[in-house]
Amino acid sequence: MNVLRFLTPKSNVAYIYDDFTLRQTLEKMEFHRYSAIPIINRAGEYVGTLTEGDLLWAIKNQYSLNLKEAENVPIMQVPRRMDNEPVTADTSMEELISVALNQNFVPVIDDRGVFIGIVTRKEIMRYFQEIARPRVERALRKELASASRIGI
Repeated sequence: MNVLRFLTPKSNVAYIYDDFTLRQTLEKMEFHRYSAIPIINRAGEYVGTLTEGDLLWAIKNQYSLNLKEAENVPIMQVPRRMDNEPVTADTSMEELISVALNQNFVPVIDDRGVFIGIVTRKEIMRYFQEIARPRVERALRKELASASRIGI
């Protein structure tokens, strides 16, 4: 199974650049209704992931709640608790699932570290649901046939 089967391409993903300000980031996350967003540099390389929690803790502990002041805060000054681990297109399905268990989305990079998109946990779950559906339906039909034979 290829990781690219699940890929949401970069062109369809909201992300921020590492030179954005806190305000730009807040507005982009609010507009797209993201709780976490990939950070890339201007060369397109994946830098990390910023979450709502990272922003809330930074605002609480380091900055006032003034949006005008947020225009002067470089986003890379906001401490991040963790970055979503990226994978490459040749990552095994087992490794992809292992990484996705701990993050809402998995950034996908090429062999140069350039961000090419994300794989969401939702897409992986949808795939397994599609695989499981025929098996579940067959099992239900079998159970119903057995139940009707014995008069239940």
